[in-house]
Amino acid sequence: MKKNILFSALALAILWLTWMLLYFLIGNDYVLPSFWETVAAMGRLFTDVSFWRAFGNTFLRTLEAFALAVVLGSLLAALACVSDGLRAFFAPIVSVLRTVPTMAIILLLLLWTSHAVAPVIVSLLVLFPAFYAAMLAALDEVRAEYGLVARAFRVSRGKKIFGLYFPLAAPSVLGQTGPILSMGLKITVSGEVLAQTYRSLGGMMQDAQLSLEIPRLLALTILVIVLGFVLEGLFALLGKLVVRWRA
Repeated sequence: MKKNILFSALALAILWLTWMLLYFLIGNDYVLPSFWETVAAMGRLFTDVSFWRAFGNTFLRTLEAFALAVVLGSLLAALACVSDGLRAFFAPIVSVLRTVPTMAIILLLLLWTSHAVAPVIVSLLVLFPAFYAAMLAALDEVRAEYGLVARAFRVSRGKKIFGLYFPLAAPSVLGQTGPILSMGLKITVSGEVLAQTYRSLGGMMQDAQLSLEIPRLLALTILVIVLGFVLEGLFALLGKLVVRWRA
């Protein structure tokens, strides 16, 4: 644990030194602002009510997309786990969703929905295949290990899925949930930028870019990255706690 913390601190120090070196070499605040200007801009964001409103809106959109992806991904993964026909039916749909360009989806969604709804839908379309794949892989692993036992005791299909497979698959899925949710946050912010969503982190980034407030733009970007790391860490910790609780 201490070694991991040490290596993480070393990586951060290298990134900071790289930033300082690039700033010195480039010498243009409109290309790369100084570290201290960015820190000052971040401090101003923390005292700005509009930032917290935008943060809340973006985070809620991310959670909405993530919750829908969890429900749909879990349900369809359970069906695919018990039916090879449904697995084959879902496979091309999931593959298409993985390969559809995000920009094209947003442009179409802006014709059909609002600037606030489009980022949620595009994030859902990206998160659903990822969560579906993670859940299906975890359920398949549990079924391979406990399927014969459940069949020997004549456990009903419903109890097998919801009483056995899902609980046993939970630690494995939780380990991948953090990166999926972090990716959802980045997709939501990107969608907000492209959709020009009002009162959102993506909207604030676009405003900062248009007004050439580069330290503010970089500060917002760093905050989104840090939030993504925090989400990944929380779900990784939750997964470990679930494993310990089961043990």
